[in-house]
Amino acid sequence: MGKQRCGWCLGDDLYKAYHDNEWGVPVKDDDTLFEFLILETFQAGLSWITILRKRENFRKAFDNFEYLKISKYKDTKIQELLQNEGIIRNKLKVRATVSNAQAFIKVRKEFGSFSNYIWGFVDGKPIRNQIKNYNEGPANTDLSDTISKDLKKRGFKFVGSTVVYAHMQATGMVNDHEVSCFRYDEV
Repeated sequence: MGKQRCGWCLGDDLYKAYHDNEWGVPVKDDDTLFEFLILETFQAGLSWITILRKRENFRKAFDNFEYLKISKYKDTKIQELLQNEGIIRNKLKVRATVSNAQAFIKVRKEFGSFSNYIWGFVDGKPIRNQIKNYNEGPANTDLSDTISKDLKKRGFKFVGSTVVYAHMQATGMVNDHEVSCFRYDEV
């Protein structure tokens, strides 16, 4: 019969691999947190599978998500990115990536790491939800509202509550695997 998985990842091998190996695993390193933050901001209004299919293109286009490099992008680099068919060519999101890298660096300076900052909202421990069917899971919560407001106050863009909640799920701040999923207890 095979392993029981969350319903949202069924039917696509890339989704399954992402679900089985990354989604919901607690991430504490800043490089990966930044990558997910950028990918989540590009996802706004789109499906996550669209972003996953373009992930390697994003890595190449955005210098492997090196926030120090991205924070210094000039208009010529932004124009180059807007011509790159391998990524989402949304001018506001591309420009937001640069300002988000700058805000990310400021948060790192203030808190010692972005991880210290973001995980501080959950006292360093993942929230374990009891979701039976992924369709019942929330798109946002009071906590994602709070984090979203704080990120925006710090200069981040495209970090609405739904984007923040998706980031929390992806980076394991919240365990939203279905309770019947084999990954629920593993993460």
